[in-house]
Amino acid sequence: MRARLGRPDLARYADRFDVPEAEGAFATTFLGVSTVLVDDGETALLTDGYFSRPSMGRVLLGRLAPDDARIDAALRRAGIDRLAVVAPVHTHFDHALDSPAVVRRTGAVLAGGSSAAHIGRGSGLPEDRILEVVPGEPHSFGAFTLTWLEAEHCPPDRYPGAIDAPVVPPTRAGAYRCGEAWSILVEHTSGRTALIQGSAGFRAGALSGRKADVVYLGVGQLGVQDRDYLRTYWAETVEATGAREVVLLHWDDFFRPLHLPLRALPYAGDDLDVTMEVLTDLARRQQVGLHLPTLWRREDPWAISPR
Repeated sequence: MRARLGRPDLARYADRFDVPEAEGAFATTFLGVSTVLVDDGETALLTDGYFSRPSMGRVLLGRLAPDDARIDAALRRAGIDRLAVVAPVHTHFDHALDSPAVVRRTGAVLAGGSSAAHIGRGSGLPEDRILEVVPGEPHSFGAFTLTWLEAEHCPPDRYPGAIDAPVVPPTRAGAYRCGEAWSILVEHTSGRTALIQGSAGFRAGALSGRKADVVYLGVGQLGVQDRDYLRTYWAETVEATGAREVVLLHWDDFFRPLHLPLRALPYAGDDLDVTMEVLTDLARRQQVGLHLPTLWRREDPWAISPR
């Protein structure tokens, strides 16, 4: 079978970029792939912090290292100067390459499993800036409570396995093995709750009994799975948490720098059109809002369905 050329046209989904702009201090900001800033005006949290976005050629044939200029530009544009925590959803390069550099610039701690800890150590972070979490054990950061719950990477995982030694950049993309994959539950004293599911994988029953108003749902590689997988993934994340609003992550081409307009991943690696078709049907039947986030914009998905 000949591989399909091209990529989905995001203009088809223009009406889905409809998350309301935040009016108060509490906001989320989408910064590409699975990087999400959550800020209540006093404490700010960040998943991943991936801003370097090297080209496909560099990823396939070269060695990777954080791009200081791109990191600094992204932090400035997003208005990030202080963070409490940087939490990679797993440790592939398109999630964790820049995490230690962002930690160093913002006073944060790097939080995750042993694989994330090794990435931090390889970049020279001191131990007091590294937090190795225990699955299911909550950690407080200001008015936020974060709980890391075990998940899986969406198949296929091109760099599987744990990272068992410090990763020192520059190095090959394959050094950034998946490590521990997480569903991160975010709870705030205001009553707002969210699940950040950065990869389109799941562990059956892992979210049973957990509640979230909003799910930030990773859909990378989801469009090349069979439709039963998509339905099960939705059930194990959105249905399991009782969410009323879903905001999609990890649909953009992560080889493209952030100063250019976002575009979807090519059909050769994913099919956003299939993902949108199946998830739109599930959302409609279950009366769940389905949205795409707007890059750089401070948004408030909780304003759509007030608690």
